[in-house]
Amino acid sequence: MTILYLIRHSVKFERKCTNRLNCFDTNQLIDEKSILSVVGEKRAEILCNKEIFNDIDIIFSSNMVRSMQTAKYLCTRLNLPLNIDERINERKMGIRNTNIDKDWYVKQYLEPKYKLKEGESQEEVQKRMHSFISEIIKKYENKNIAVFSHGYAITYALLKWCTLKNITKDRVLTYEFNNKIILDKIINAPEVFKLIFDKDKLVDIKLIEFEDLPFMNGGI
Repeated sequence: MTILYLIRHSVKFERKCTNRLNCFDTNQLIDEKSILSVVGEKRAEILCNKEIFNDIDIIFSSNMVRSMQTAKYLCTRLNLPLNIDERINERKMGIRNTNIDKDWYVKQYLEPKYKLKEGESQEEVQKRMHSFISEIIKKYENKNIAVFSHGYAITYALLKWCTLKNITKDRVLTYEFNNKIILDKIINAPEVFKLIFDKDKLVDIKLIEFEDLPFMNGGI
């Protein structure tokens, strides 16, 4: 069996807490460079010290700063290199315009091809996420793999195997796998999904929650 942990990064430092003076980054670049908050750093360290990660063989991260900052604690503890793959980057958000489309959050889950201007669709993100997942579960068969990624990227990827039972404007997601509810809440920062593969077949998905990491949304 191959075990894949899909891990959402820890709490990020919110953009509203910064004043950008003489800085002309695009919205996409601002998102890619977004860092963890002080609380986010602490929660990342708590997460990466969990016993469930003791037997990790290889660690991957997106090339976005907040993901790498979360992963570094596990790399340091296990003395493993951090492998960077931009296929597991967060969805390119694009330009949000709630005056035109107030239901964009719900629509992106219900309509796989829907996307905002200059953004990516669920379908596009899922394609690159599954290119990555298919590749690594074959290359590292019977290994334990930690993958640090992002809220939209992970929840889009899970829709390849899961049924979306419900979604609310308050961002509560309800996912079912093999007639079992595996998610029924707003996802946390960080958050961990454990996927178990037999060869290339997914046989189980489990949401791993920790009492010492209570809910603290990081901006999905």
